[in-house]
Amino acid sequence: MSFLKSMLDKEPPEPKNPIGTIVIGNLKPDLQDAPKEMVRKALKRALFKTVDLGRGVPATTFAAKAKEVNADIIAVSVNLTSAKENLPELASAIETEGLKDKVAVMIGGAAVTKEDADKICATYGKTKEEAVAIAKRFMEAKKK
Repeated sequence: MSFLKSMLDKEPPEPKNPIGTIVIGNLKPDLQDAPKEMVRKALKRALFKTVDLGRGVPATTFAAKAKEVNADIIAVSVNLTSAKENLPELASAIETEGLKDKVAVMIGGAAVTKEDADKICATYGKTKEEAVAIAKRFMEAKKK
C-alpha cells in the first residue's frame, strides 16, 4: 500500500495537450496546503494545466493571474472561516478584471458549502474527484 501512496503523492507530469488551464490556490489567509495540493494533482492527472498560486493568496491575485494566463477556471481552496469572508472580494475582483462570464469559478474546502458558492456564482465541490468532474463539465460546455 505504501508504494501506491507514494505514486499518488508524486508530482504528475505537465500535460502535453492540456484540455484547459486552471489557476488554483488558497484564498487569503488560508495556509492549509494539503487539500489544495490533492485537487491540483488530480486536475493535472486529468490533463489540465494548473497554475499554482500557493497559499494565502489575495482575491485580486486570482483574478489578475487568470486574466494573464487566459485561464478557463479559477479553483479556490477555502479551509478557514477567515478566508471564507474574502469570497465576496474574490467575486468582485473577477468582475473587475472582466472575467465574470469568461472564467468558471470552483470553490471547495472545510470552511465552505454549496450555499457559499451559490452566493458568488461559483460551483462547489467536496472532493478532488468532484473538482475534476466539474472542470471537465465546464470545458465540455465551453466547447458548445
